[in-house]
Amino acid sequence: MSVTAFPDHTVESAPAAARRAMQATTDRLGYLPSPVARMATSPETLDGFLKLSGIFESTTLSQLDREVLILTIATRNECHVCVAMHTAKLTAMGTDAALIEALRTQQPLADGKLEALRVFTLEVLATAGAVGDPVRQAFLAQGYTVQNALEVVLGIGTYTLSTFANRLTDAPVDPQLAAFAPQ
Repeated sequence: MSVTAFPDHTVESAPAAARRAMQATTDRLGYLPSPVARMATSPETLDGFLKLSGIFESTTLSQLDREVLILTIATRNECHVCVAMHTAKLTAMGTDAALIEALRTQQPLADGKLEALRVFTLEVLATAGAVGDPVRQAFLAQGYTVQNALEVVLGIGTYTLSTFANRLTDAPVDPQLAAFAPQ
């Protein structure tokens, strides 16, 4: 599929059903991210992702937990635009640079709780949810709950949708995020 198969829609050129979500994203971020511009080709996909993302943001996982999960998925799925976006978000949150680098390079995390989350996330993906007792117990032993385990599944679904769509559409890294792009 050529790059031109997925246009960089503007709010004006997008299908009508995508325009409200695109405008809201532009208003919130101050620009229209290329993944949103391309995902707007399917208003249902864009709407689904934005709704799922909003629901995931309301889970009992902390903001740092959610970003660790997202960057774990982004690096695993090799979504360069997602890696840049969520590196920028973690940086804006004041997250330790060593933690961000470990996530970006898919290395174990020094923080035991976050490492248990990272390993659990990868195991859910690798086993299609059939996580073995040792990984499940390690996750719970770090203070996570069975509710959190299901919230991880929600995050995986949400950001698998995003990473797959961004790779399929070959969404480029926006200039605002260039400093955070993988090299």
